[in-house]
Amino acid sequence: MLDNLILGFSQALTPENLLWCLIGVVAGTVIGLLPGLGATTGVAVLLPLTFALEPITALIMLAGIYYGAQYGGTITSVLISTPGEASSVVTTLDGYQMARKGRAGPALAISAIGSFIAAIISLALLVTLAPPLAELALGFGPIEQLAIMLLGLVIVVTFQGGALVRGAMMAGVGLLISTVGVASGFTTARFTFGSVDLLSGIPFVEVMIGLFALGEVLHQIRVGAAAPIRARFKDMVIRRKDITDSMPAILRGSGIGFVLGILPGAGSTLASFMSYGIEKRVSKNRANFGKGAIEGVASPESANNAAANANFVPTLALGIPGGATTAVLLGAFTIFGLQPGPLLFETQPALVWGLLVSFFIGNVLLLVLNLPLAPVFAQMLRIPYAYLYPIILLTSVVGAFAVSNNLFSVWLVVLFGILGWILKELDLPIAPLVLGLVLGPLLEKALVQTSALGQGNLGVVVTSPTAIVVLLGAVVLVVLPKVVVAIRSRRTPAEVGR
Repeated sequence: MLDNLILGFSQALTPENLLWCLIGVVAGTVIGLLPGLGATTGVAVLLPLTFALEPITALIMLAGIYYGAQYGGTITSVLISTPGEASSVVTTLDGYQMARKGRAGPALAISAIGSFIAAIISLALLVTLAPPLAELALGFGPIEQLAIMLLGLVIVVTFQGGALVRGAMMAGVGLLISTVGVASGFTTARFTFGSVDLLSGIPFVEVMIGLFALGEVLHQIRVGAAAPIRARFKDMVIRRKDITDSMPAILRGSGIGFVLGILPGAGSTLASFMSYGIEKRVSKNRANFGKGAIEGVASPESANNAAANANFVPTLALGIPGGATTAVLLGAFTIFGLQPGPLLFETQPALVWGLLVSFFIGNVLLLVLNLPLAPVFAQMLRIPYAYLYPIILLTSVVGAFAVSNNLFSVWLVVLFGILGWILKELDLPIAPLVLGLVLGPLLEKALVQTSALGQGNLGVVVTSPTAIVVLLGAVVLVVLPKVVVAIRSRRTPAEVGR
């Protein structure tokens, strides 16, 4: 292991590779800032620019774009409640509330610190456990994937505490929206109303921009634009107490993110949602979640970064992409004549270990670049909202149009912007809807495959011990709070006094 790390540092620390790593993380941060682009689009668009580079240099740059975009998406989530990345959606719940209280600087700083710590933890696990973890991930078939998706939905539904019905209803709406398009495993078009644009389903990016960016702008216009933040500069700098309060959340988020990241298809989005849901249950500060709890930023940001790194376990060790972005990176491997899989560690050790070590270097660069800039980014909130709203609307529309070069995407943003405004007016939770939309296709695919394995009998789920344990966990999450409330309500005043 030590020899491999020395080999990796000797490859990653060359001047050329360091330069391209820096270019990658800076480009990724900028791409993450722009609503609608995201890591997958950024890597795909910039891939042709790497053809003239050495394979290891090209892959280091593309990987830098990947995890750089994770942080760029956080900046817009915190400042203007507009997630640049799907995995940053849950960060808006507390990050934006912190910004409205003049604490955008600490929110951005803790996301950078949490992402860095998560990167170190996940990379340590990655370099030591990649082959056995890849075998573990390979053992997760459709049955286990179905159980994981159901657990993810249950955790997000329980975000709402006592409002389980509203959470379940919104998750159901998200699942219904995800059914638009061609059915998984079939050729039947559903709810497309004859539109060719809807055959591939309702794009997640347009929904995300509409619900969060346009929905927030419409809501603020109706209630009256909030006054610009007038916080002092020292209030925008992170304090030692913020770091102390966030450290347990960062460690838990890193573990959850890594475990989910090694599962093909689970990805950073599910990791960030599940991490937030679990943190809300175990945190001592749970009452402040959704109102500006710094743990509500630290946990999902750590989870999505850990998951992003863990996505490379199945990608490198098995040749199976862990998510959409690693699928594009897998294409980059084949373009350079490389075949990811178990033999890659033996045939190309310099490339593999150089790439893994570059993750550490890239995250150091992101920390050095973004930690001092967090208070500077936060100053953007001093701009009067009369000037800020047009900027948000313009970037949202341009971002939506850039995804598909078609006005249909812009109309989708408008439609879901109105829906987002209505949901805010009715005080209905948006997070369950978003995860329902994300997990819908994955859940349907796992359901169809599980049904095929059981020849139409879904009872085949009970043949998997892993799936049984996961589903029992989901049941406990729903039932346990009700049991606790019932026990407390039966205690007599005398017992309470004692």
